[in-house]
Amino acid sequence: MPIPNNALVLVLDGRKMLFFRNQGDENQIDLRTEAHDERDDAHHDRDLKTDAPGTAAAGGARGDTHRPAMEETNFKQQEEDNWVKEAADELRKRVLRNDFEHLCIVAPPKALGVLRKELHKEVERRVVCTVNKEMSGRPIPDIEALIISETKTAEPSEV
Repeated sequence: MPIPNNALVLVLDGRKMLFFRNQGDENQIDLRTEAHDERDDAHHDRDLKTDAPGTAAAGGARGDTHRPAMEETNFKQQEEDNWVKEAADELRKRVLRNDFEHLCIVAPPKALGVLRKELHKEVERRVVCTVNKEMSGRPIPDIEALIISETKTAEPSEV
């Protein structure tokens, strides 16, 4: 489905959140920046974790060896997931203010998966397009071209 005039476009990853408004129409997308935010990415796993994962003794005759009982937590991924959840919360606030009728989401697979789980039902109802691609570092014309290519309907062939 083409992106209508005044549709909200969210371009998101685990570090950036960009909101655009389509000032064009269904035939010519013209994205204008409405808001943007970037997460401080200064922390590294080693700065966030305080201890090693738990260990369990291996069974059998060699019971003196130890190995992690569970996978080590990826704190960077947790931060990115929390950032995506903040974006879902912002969309919820906007939809409850009736800020948009149509929504297009552009996000990489992992972020899109987290976002979908967190979307408010009313936000879900207004999604007209989702594009599974990392675009937060790309210029606006590239984002517009991607959305156009993803939403272009198959034209009937002439006989």
